[in-house]
Amino acid sequence: MTGELRQITKTVLERGFLMSLGIVDEQDPWVADVIYIFDEDLNLYWMSTTERRHSRAIDGGYDRVAAAIAVTQGSDQPDEGLQISGVAKRVDDPSVELLKQWMKKKGKDYTPDMGAVLEEHVWYQLIPDHIELIYQEKFGYNRQKVL
Repeated sequence: MTGELRQITKTVLERGFLMSLGIVDEQDPWVADVIYIFDEDLNLYWMSTTERRHSRAIDGGYDRVAAAIAVTQGSDQPDEGLQISGVAKRVDDPSVELLKQWMKKKGKDYTPDMGAVLEEHVWYQLIPDHIELIYQEKFGYNRQKVL
């Protein structure tokens, strides 16, 4: 991956808010929107309760997932977003930094009494093995393979 593609990908991740997370479990395909954050290695993180269908699927071994992040808000804006696939897993020992970053994204303050997760939630991580960048302003309609 070139440094330029990596930087544009980070910019898109920073500008985005919701990630549409796709799973396939024993029933059928399913999509859930989650508020995400990311790290320097382009891993994505979100919080969810373990009762949610996507959480149950991941915890149950259906860990191959896909995700889409769309930043474009209207027809007057250039297309901008990401298509991602990879492996998802529960984060067993989350850092408090994850919650700080997540709260900042939501425009809320973190307080130490929150700990590392919100009540009854757990952290999940998507480790991408394929990322395609949609960035019409620079690349037109040609998707760029980031990973």
